[in-house]
This record gives sequence, structure tokens and C-alpha cells, in this order.
Amino acid sequence: MLTPQQIQASLALYVQLVDAGDVDGILALYAPDATLEDPVGTPVHQGIEAIDRFYREGLGRSRARATLEGAIRATHNGYGAVPFRVELDWDGRRCAIEVIDVMEFDADGRIRSMRAFWGEPNLTMRDL
Repeated sequence: MLTPQQIQASLALYVQLVDAGDVDGILALYAPDATLEDPVGTPVHQGIEAIDRFYREGLGRSRARATLEGAIRATHNGYGAVPFRVELDWDGRRCAIEVIDVMEFDADGRIRSMRAFWGEPNLTMRDL
């Protein structure tokens, strides 16, 4: 079983990889059969190929920057949550999203599921 410290380290690395725009690094954190729901309430991306498309079509084209915005939370049973801010280009405008990602990890330390909690109240748009 993963320790809370290992989960915290993985989530901190995730934010660093998002900030760097390192899609391959992000994908290496996921289990092959993982799921991704971003934001919660939208269709779930199932499997590494679908997750790859999600990141390449979004993060890969958006000049994203990510900043940790609080303590990373972790449990003793494979779950963690990370609050962060993402700035990116979206539909020809620069925006900022305040998000909390909740992730479940497998026994090998890879992400089994990722759910991103954010909505319109957490989105700020501005002209480029």
C-alpha cells in the first residue's frame, strides 16, 4: 500500500508536469486502464489512449502553466487531492481555472482515476 507521503509526492509531480507541459510525463503516472473525468460531470475518458488524447488536445495546445495552491491531501488507502491553478489559452483567450483534482492510486503508485473539480465559478477569462 502506498503511504500518504508517496501520494503527496506523486500529486506534486503531477502539478510540475502540467506546468512543464510534459504530456508524456503525465501519461507515465497513469495506469493503462485509468479513468479521467475533467471536469466532474462530463464524459469519462477510459484507458490510456483516451487520456492521451485528452492531454494532447488540451494541455498540449494551450500554453498551460500550473501552480500549487495549498496543501496536498492524502489518505492511507490510496487517495489524494491537490488544489492548484491552471492558466491556459482557451478559444483564443487566456484563462485561469482554480481546480481540485482527486485521484485514486493503484498498488503500484499509478493513477487509477482522476476527477477534476471545477466549474464556471472557478474560471476567469481575459483577452490575450
